[in-house]
Amino acid sequence: MKFYLLLFSITSFSVFAQEQDSATLISEVKIEAYKKPSSYIGSTKSVSVISDHLLRLNNPERLLEAINQNAGSRMEERSPGSYRLSIRGSSLRSPFGVRNIKVYLDDFILSDASGNTYLNSISPELIHRIEIYKGPESGDFGAVTGGTLLLKTRTADHLSGNISVGSYGTFNQSIDFSKQFKKHFLQVFQNYYQTDSYREQSAVQRKQLFIKDLFQYRENPELKALLIVSDLYYQTPGGLSLEQMQMNRKQARLPTKTLPGAKEQHAGIRNKMILGGLSHEFKITPNLSQFILVQGSYVDFENPFITNFENRFESNFALRTHLNYHKKWEKLSLEWRAGYEGATNSIVVKNYDNNRGIEGDPQNFDQLNNNSGFYFLSQKLNFSDKLFSDISVSLNSNSYDWENIYPNIENGKVKFKKQVLPNFGVTYMLTKDFSVRGKIGKGNSSPTNEEIRSSNQEINKELIPEYGWNKEIGLRKQFANIFFLEATYFDFRMKDAIVRRQNENGEEYFVNQGNTVQKGAEVLLESKNFKINNAVLNGVKFRFSGSFYQFKFENYRQNDVDFSGNDLTGVPATTINSLLNFIFFKKLGVDYSHFYTSRIPLNDANSVWSDASFVGNIQFRYPLLFDKTQVNMLFQIQNLYNTEYVWGYDINAFGNRFYNPAAKRTFNFGVNFIF
Repeated sequence: MKFYLLLFSITSFSVFAQEQDSATLISEVKIEAYKKPSSYIGSTKSVSVISDHLLRLNNPERLLEAINQNAGSRMEERSPGSYRLSIRGSSLRSPFGVRNIKVYLDDFILSDASGNTYLNSISPELIHRIEIYKGPESGDFGAVTGGTLLLKTRTADHLSGNISVGSYGTFNQSIDFSKQFKKHFLQVFQNYYQTDSYREQSAVQRKQLFIKDLFQYRENPELKALLIVSDLYYQTPGGLSLEQMQMNRKQARLPTKTLPGAKEQHAGIRNKMILGGLSHEFKITPNLSQFILVQGSYVDFENPFITNFENRFESNFALRTHLNYHKKWEKLSLEWRAGYEGATNSIVVKNYDNNRGIEGDPQNFDQLNNNSGFYFLSQKLNFSDKLFSDISVSLNSNSYDWENIYPNIENGKVKFKKQVLPNFGVTYMLTKDFSVRGKIGKGNSSPTNEEIRSSNQEINKELIPEYGWNKEIGLRKQFANIFFLEATYFDFRMKDAIVRRQNENGEEYFVNQGNTVQKGAEVLLESKNFKINNAVLNGVKFRFSGSFYQFKFENYRQNDVDFSGNDLTGVPATTINSLLNFIFFKKLGVDYSHFYTSRIPLNDANSVWSDASFVGNIQFRYPLLFDKTQVNMLFQIQNLYNTEYVWGYDINAFGNRFYNPAAKRTFNFGVNFIF
């Protein structure tokens, strides 16, 4: 019944539409594409754009709702602070965090040399816009098969302060300041967030400082400096079995006859990170420019777990540089880029006995050094603003050396085969508001440090990169300057897929398990803002997205059991999301959203499935103006229908501890001051 209510809510709005807004057409949105800008409707890429307004639909601590409003991308919350991001099913190998997805913040690279990204260390309030590139984009972003995220911060003068409180002791405070000072554009952002959360052993605390300076010291060159300091701590309650969840949804992982529970061991993660970098862009001639970036970061990672207490110390260095050439003739324009991106990562991992949250006797000490990089060449051609093409290729390399420090002394080196990864895309404009496109590309994804040396404390020298070809077609259509429709069909064939396993202690390890066939369709339908001449209802906007997948294992055996033909673990076949924005009484904004997720296979054998879920959220916004200060009052109700559901599963979990229950109905009240 709730599913039909969702369909009703996304179709019934049209009777209110009387006058179109004068805002920029959806089809004319510009995407940045890491310094390769193009119009959305003319882009050859499979991309979703998350605007600042869509980002503000979230609670302050997470990006979940904004990302999940887009077809093809899915963020899960195993517990507050512990997030898993998937693009077209790429979370198969991610117990938490972000792997197999490249992440950039403005010019800078958040992913380390092995492909791991601590996205949860970045405050969602810092991010002003997101571009999500789905599938391999190896020509510009290197060797990943999942996709790429471009996170953007502010680029205009702004001064605001935010404070909010909510259920389970939630408190959030932030200050965001950006201003142009002669040749400098300075941004300073500060955030403090904490919550006790819904379950036992799931409290969160995050502190962050961000400073950015854009220095245009002459007419053309621009020097950018960035500094991030982040301190994130979150407790990890652990997964429950179905019977345990039905008995008490709020409890943490229970002790067994042989192992203590999450509360007894003070299970959690503390991640302290500092990242700094410089980028420089300048024009050599009117048509030729050069860009260079250098950055470094340090991570202090602490994880008391059920069976051990792990410390990780990571240092990272990265470089990106490219030459850009562009030329425009009467009916032809060309953009050309050649460059290199490389990174090195050194990580020392130390495991001790966990004596109820205190380091005990040493277990294992190891060191890994990971080096990766790619040379890339890309070319864009535009013929008469009708035919757009984007051709690129990259040469990718990855290797690591490892050393057992304690209790045994041993070392070695693994070098993966270099990969040539091409990408080709073409878009044709049938009319000025109707485009069709096709794309083909190859992706390759090496195992991360956390997969090579996972929580079972063994160096997995047999693990190799996964790779595959992605093919897709799509259309984008603007209807009478009122509605925008996008539809995409893709077929991705993965070889040597990396799959997560758990042993009897709950420790994870990874194996290459055969091939996957990932086919699917993605749909986005969005309206403009409609102005309505009515005393009560003054505006309405609509957004609908859906993902419809058929992801299967192929040639997949585990010992004597054949899993070929089974559905891909952890990926729902269907997700449908909707968002209605209303304006009442010329001031009151109401954002009404829904998220439907079909059932999910929780193990490779497909013997255990989750239930389907339907979750609704609502947000009320009311602005007040005092002299030159705008005060925005916000009230949010998350899980409006008080649904019992799970927003993050531990796939292939030992002992059937798959379930991380989400909170039932929660409330959040905030005040935002814009000066």
